[in-house]
Amino acid sequence: MATDVYSESNDEPIHVEGGDHLEAIVDDHDIVLVDFYADWCGPCKMLEPVLEELARETEGVIAKVDVDEHQQLAGTYGVRGVPTLVLFADGEQVEQHTGALPADRLRDLIEGYTE
Repeated sequence: MATDVYSESNDEPIHVEGGDHLEAIVDDHDIVLVDFYADWCGPCKMLEPVLEELARETEGVIAKVDVDEHQQLAGTYGVRGVPTLVLFADGEQVEQHTGALPADRLRDLIEGYTE
């Protein structure tokens, strides 16, 4: 398997530092799954190891947005509850789900857009 120039950032979730940073991540990668989360959210904590595994095992990039730090960014994407997962393919938002999804469902979501 060939390593690409983004292999370092693909191996673990990227913590988003703001709207411009998220835009750059989406522009630089074919598939990006964005996790809008909060540190106080129980389901978010349960989802974290699943997302770390997906970052290592899939071609998708996992980006994490702390909704407490980035309230305006969360508002831009209509986040009303956490976790909210937003999937981008080729720079376009293609899916949005509120609530923790099982690992196999998330893997299928990501892989459905990588083919």
